[in-house]
Parts: sequence; C-alpha cells; structure tokens
Amino acid sequence: MREYTFIDIDTCEMCGSPSNEHKVLGMRLDSSQGKNPKNKTGISVGVKQCLNCNLIFSSPKPIPSNIQDHYGTPPEDYWKAEYFKWTPKYFKYEIETAKKRISFQKGMKALDIGAGLGKAMLSLEHFGFEAYGLEPSIPFYERAIKKMNIKPDRLQLGAIEDLDYKKDEFDFITFGAVVEHLYNPKICIEEAMNWLKPGGLIHIEVPSSKWLLSKYINLFFKLRGTNYVTHLSPMHAPFHLYEFDLKSFQELGKKIGFIVEHYEYSVCEIYFIPKFLHPLFRWYMKKTNKGMQLTVYLRMK
Repeated sequence: MREYTFIDIDTCEMCGSPSNEHKVLGMRLDSSQGKNPKNKTGISVGVKQCLNCNLIFSSPKPIPSNIQDHYGTPPEDYWKAEYFKWTPKYFKYEIETAKKRISFQKGMKALDIGAGLGKAMLSLEHFGFEAYGLEPSIPFYERAIKKMNIKPDRLQLGAIEDLDYKKDEFDFITFGAVVEHLYNPKICIEEAMNWLKPGGLIHIEVPSSKWLLSKYINLFFKLRGTNYVTHLSPMHAPFHLYEFDLKSFQELGKKIGFIVEHYEYSVCEIYFIPKFLHPLFRWYMKKTNKGMQLTVYLRMK
C-alpha cells in the first residue's frame, strides 16, 4: 500500500499567486472514477485552478514516500510489444522544430529529461545530436539500456531534483510528457535553464488546462449530483499533478528569466464523444486552442 504526505498549496507553482486567487473545481479520487464516482470508495484530494495563470493543481498535493511507488511499474504493463520498436519518425517533428531555432550544427548536445525507454534519445542521435538522458524509474532505465541499447554512460538513473550537470552544457533540453508529473515544476525548469547554453532551447509537452472535453466531463459529473472532476490523477496512473495554460509558462518566465519562443496546441485523442462528431470537435478544438496537449519551446532572455 502506498504511503503519502499531503501538502496544502498556498501559492501557485507557476505564477506565485496566493490562495485567495485559487478556485476550487472539485475533487479527484485516488483511482479511475468511472461514470459514477459516488459508488466508489477511496481517498480524494481537492482540485483547484489559479485564476491568474490558469494552472490546475491538486491541493493538498499527495507526495509518495517512495517515487518508485508511482513510477516503478514495468513498462510492459503500460504498452504493448510494438512500443519497444523505434523508428526515425519518433520525435522527428519536435527535433525539426527545435533545430530551426537553435542554428543547429551536428554534434550539439541534447538532454532528455524523463527519457523513459530512450526512444527520443535514439532519434536525437539519428538527427545529429549528441544525446544524454535521465530517468527516475528503475524498470524504464533498465529496459532503455537492455532493450533499446542506450549507452549506460549517456543515461543517468534518478530524478531531476537529485541529479546535476554542468552549467551551460546543453543546446537542447526536452521534457516530453514529464512536467505534469513533477512535484516542483518551477524548481526543475529553473534547474534545466542552468544546464542550457546561451541560445539554447527547452521543449516541454504538458496537458492543457483549456481542454474542451474536460468541461463536458465535469458537467456530466455535476448533473449526476457529484462534485468530482476529471482533471489530474495525482494518486493513480498516469499520476498527473498539473494541467497548464500558455499563461502559466509566460508568468513563470517573468520570474526566472525565459520567454515562450513558440507554442502549439494539439487535439490528440477524442474521448466520450460519438465518432460522427469527431471531425466537428477536432476542427473546433484546433481553431480555439482547446486541444488536450500544450507544447512550448522556451528560451532564456
């Protein structure tokens, strides 16, 4: 059984706004809620939104006594066998987007934070970078080396808060589907900025707090007479602690000295909506930036 420490959140992680500028959205169970969470038992935490930068977060924030309680699950439990196959198409678009903005030269150094199986590292190498990575999950770290043939001297085991690299070491740093899992995103992004060379770029992909479908799901729960919401999953897979808005990064940039050089919203998958309506929803979410994922590219001022 997992053990947690619960910490009340008094200030917004990204913009620093006080608790009187935070809105309570509802509650989130420690397991999948299904269609009728009132029939389930478990621990629930509050879900709030910052009215200044639109960050969505849990309060209290549950922190496991051992990070492996969350991320020590073998990757075979997450994905089917084909996920362990790498092709050069993997992460290609993100690499090409970054290369256009850093005056790329072959041999530039890149760091993948939360490297997982190392597939992005393989793509970075394929497209001319010298790739390094860090990974906090022991099973993923082991599979990256044994199954994906990632060089052990290029991949460190540990969390970003516990590891260190030289100042100004990397030209490109990527947090692919990582920042929403971090207990202190501000500290981690600030640390990564220290590792970034002048003129370098940080790539971050996160769940968007503007996702259209979450509003419909929340309305469904409300009509069923509950105060539960679909946002986050702080105590069950995939263990999301935050959802972000573009303004979340713009406000943090004012505090620690970076600009959002480029951003994109992606529709991604469409859930709980009849298939014949998918084209309409996809068009609307793309037009209004209300897709599931936000991607930002950050540059130091």
